[in-house]
Amino acid sequence: MPSFQHHGATIHYEEFGQGFPILTFAPAGLQSTIEVWSRPAAPINPITEFAANFRVIAMDQRNAGGQSRAPITAQDGWHTYTGDHIGLLDYLRIDRCHLYGQCIGGSFILSLLKAQPERVASAVLAQPIGRVGAMPPGRSARFEAWAESLKDHPEATPQVLDAFYQTLYGPGFVYCVDRAFVSTCATPCLVLAGNDEAHPFPISEELAKLLPNREFIPEWKTAGALTSARARVKEFLSKHTPHA
Repeated sequence: MPSFQHHGATIHYEEFGQGFPILTFAPAGLQSTIEVWSRPAAPINPITEFAANFRVIAMDQRNAGGQSRAPITAQDGWHTYTGDHIGLLDYLRIDRCHLYGQCIGGSFILSLLKAQPERVASAVLAQPIGRVGAMPPGRSARFEAWAESLKDHPEATPQVLDAFYQTLYGPGFVYCVDRAFVSTCATPCLVLAGNDEAHPFPISEELAKLLPNREFIPEWKTAGALTSARARVKEFLSKHTPHA
């Protein structure tokens, strides 16, 4: 698996197919790795779905349990991951691409859209994470599972992990950007709704209302709905692919 070095991080990625690039962000929270795309948790696997027509790029997020690794600091946050994503596009000399992300991938997409909107032709956000209401006490089970999975990170003290958790999840809504940004984001976006606690339907619905240039699929995981959603995602990506 190829990799590149970036600000003390080693980031691993893989490429599939040829054509206009799609950078993808797998689900599973902070344990987002390429391998997750092949699990049942990812009903639309962009590697198998899109590689016939596009150059699909998948990556292990830093310290996610795959092969990407970086130091962990109390200053880390969404911008840290966005730096990795921009670094990968720079390394591959990709000026413009589509984005496809599920779960935490929705927040990775929105953070990248805020940082470098000119690089993104369109974005597909499948069951984006977010929170309705106040932050529950304590850290989430998924974050704790990630923290327990960390190997050889003596710098990740309880205080550092607490700061990281608060930075990531304290803000609410979609965590990485606010509603004011979303309402001005002109990039064409397709939102596939979430329907559980980590990916609340009201968050997907609000994103779809706020985004100026969006399409919305409220149901996409059941058999019939999944078939039509796959076709619609491909149609959306094709429609927004720049033609030389």
